[in-house]
Amino acid sequence: MPKALTHQEALIHVMVMMSAVDRAMSDEEMERIGKLSRILPVFDDFDPESLVPVARSSATLLAAPEGLDILLELVREALPQRLFETAYALAVDIAAVDRSVRTEELRLLALLRDRLGLDKLVCAAIERGAQARMRR
Repeated sequence: MPKALTHQEALIHVMVMMSAVDRAMSDEEMERIGKLSRILPVFDDFDPESLVPVARSSATLLAAPEGLDILLELVREALPQRLFETAYALAVDIAAVDRSVRTEELRLLALLRDRLGLDKLVCAAIERGAQARMRR
């Protein structure tokens, strides 16, 4: 099993998983991951030079047998409970970048919600907030 993750690495993995779930990581999604990792307080002590290696690690783990399940478990183990909703919100933000959420993205959101034991109403509120932020 891979080494334990920091909470920042776990959050990066969540965003990369969401970007990769439809097998097409767009430039816009990758730009958003970079931007969020630079501006959010949860990443204050995260080394920006680590972003690409962590993203590559995500891709490697996802390509392995049972990779998604393993990565979801690593994320759950690495995150303190206070960051479970943050992880979900970051996943939703990446899913919403292209303003259309695909079936694969919805499935991953459900898996993440269940793995982290999040309340469905809280998740609905997070999703609604992202929808409002992405309007043109």
